[in-house]
Amino acid sequence: MHKRDSVTSPIQNSTGSEAPLIQITLPPPLPRRPDRPTQSNIPNEKAQRNLLKKLTAEHLRSGMLAPPLSMEELRRSSLQILAQAGLDSDYQDYVAVLVNNESWRTTMAAIPYEKRLLLIPKCLRVEEKCPAPFDDFGLLCKECGLCSIQDLTVEAERLGYSVLVAEGSAIVRQMIETGRIEAIVGVSCLNVLEKCFPHMEAAAIPGVSIPLLQDDCINTNVDLDWVWDVIHLTSADRSYRMDLDALREEVHSWFAPEALSRLMGPSHGHVDAVAREWLGRSGKRWRPFLAVCAYLALKEEEAISDAVRQLAIAVECFHKASLIHDDIEDDDHLRYSQSTLHVEQGLPVALNAGDFLIGEGFRLLHELDFDPQAKLGMLGSASRGLVTLSRGQGEELSWARSPRPMSSMEVLRIFKQKTVPAFQIALDLGARAAGAAPEVRRILDEFSDSVGLAYQIRDDLEDFSTDDDGNGGAVEMRPTLPMAIALKRIRSADDAALVESLWRGQSSFTNAAERVRSLLHENGVVAKAEELRDAYKEQAVRTLQSLENPTLKGMLRRVVGKVFGEQLIESYCREFEARNAASRQAGASAAS
Repeated sequence: MHKRDSVTSPIQNSTGSEAPLIQITLPPPLPRRPDRPTQSNIPNEKAQRNLLKKLTAEHLRSGMLAPPLSMEELRRSSLQILAQAGLDSDYQDYVAVLVNNESWRTTMAAIPYEKRLLLIPKCLRVEEKCPAPFDDFGLLCKECGLCSIQDLTVEAERLGYSVLVAEGSAIVRQMIETGRIEAIVGVSCLNVLEKCFPHMEAAAIPGVSIPLLQDDCINTNVDLDWVWDVIHLTSADRSYRMDLDALREEVHSWFAPEALSRLMGPSHGHVDAVAREWLGRSGKRWRPFLAVCAYLALKEEEAISDAVRQLAIAVECFHKASLIHDDIEDDDHLRYSQSTLHVEQGLPVALNAGDFLIGEGFRLLHELDFDPQAKLGMLGSASRGLVTLSRGQGEELSWARSPRPMSSMEVLRIFKQKTVPAFQIALDLGARAAGAAPEVRRILDEFSDSVGLAYQIRDDLEDFSTDDDGNGGAVEMRPTLPMAIALKRIRSADDAALVESLWRGQSSFTNAAERVRSLLHENGVVAKAEELRDAYKEQAVRTLQSLENPTLKGMLRRVVGKVFGEQLIESYCREFEARNAASRQAGASAAS
């Protein structure tokens, strides 16, 4: 098992006194997998695979198909879906798996976990390092943490699954014939899944299958997030029936001028107009979206009241106020590809608008139509979060007055104070409004820690990758994780001197941007930061395991994918089966 590093230490502020202790726990490292093209009959782009899953779900909802489906029904449906997607018929077998999966989804969701079998191929292991032995049923995982088998096995067994790590078709047939299981979740290559279809059709066994993206058993990849979704599939989880994209669009609509007037009340002057115009400008709206998600999942309601809308606006008021103040303090000139508010309206007006939005956020919370005790807790939660955020910004400003190199842990501690609170406020307010228990709110705080850190690391990487926003000096104005990692990884004296001079503000990143970006890639800095970002994302998902509310758990797991975008999560193997001997040489050549 991987040991997580935990560091707790005070941060020295500009006066030499100590700020409150901030604990940073590093997540277990994730195995880094080589990216490979998919086999020819599976779409190479994750976006295309997601599109096919979406179209398949729509096809099954509108059709007359009922499981078990015959091979003819699977083929006919898959061709219709591919035509709708405008994709090649070569993907017919892949889409047939999707159709079969979707046809069984509702049935599978109603079957208790303890009546299900999770079948994982042993080729997901890291063969050259895997310490696990085999018995007659397959691989006996030693939980070394080198591959995804451990996490999948531990979580599935915790839920109640029977788990086998073995090659599929023969084992599936035996398990079906014994009658010991009522549903199968299987991960395997397409040709094995095709062999399983006749057995499952004959026995009417519900099955959901996740195809490996290659079938040559060398460095094989799988959509791991899909595996996690299927493992947790349960009829108690209402999040699968909620359209999160549509919900997010609805949240966006609440910031149109007419909606703000209705939900916030009439505007009373210039500061109202300036603040509301800024509030309605572009933005991802992740924080109000998270607040609404937490509330809806815990209350298990579909209707959204005006009180929930006002709560979401209050959350965005706090966030947009912090952006106004950050832009002033960092002297940024662009935000959302437009002039920042202090550039557009002047410093005094921008400061006043930021202060006004903080006040408006608290006014909205105070006037919400929720239980008085819940509102009291929400007011306290928001105030504590804003205090923590200001402390983090204060540490950053203190650094800016006397720039110096900082370690990765020091940078992460600032992130935890400056970025994490916005996520914590959003989720905590939504949870308190829904009457969540303290234990649920504690888990949401842990989730926010990991999501917030991953989010800020992603922003850092984006700042160094391009200069599309016109703020060439933005990375010089605050401590960043890539520059902290670079301090330890760059060995050349000249290059190390450049990094240190950038930390101390003695050189301009704008003037050295191309060279710095090359250094970060050449010395593995970007790869290390990406690894930490992904590890925090995975840790966020792990924190949800102890949640007892399946809808909240399912929704937040899906939200992680929305916030960070769909990415290919790879798992790989070098397991050679006799039946693959003919294709082994071709597969090895392709991998090289």
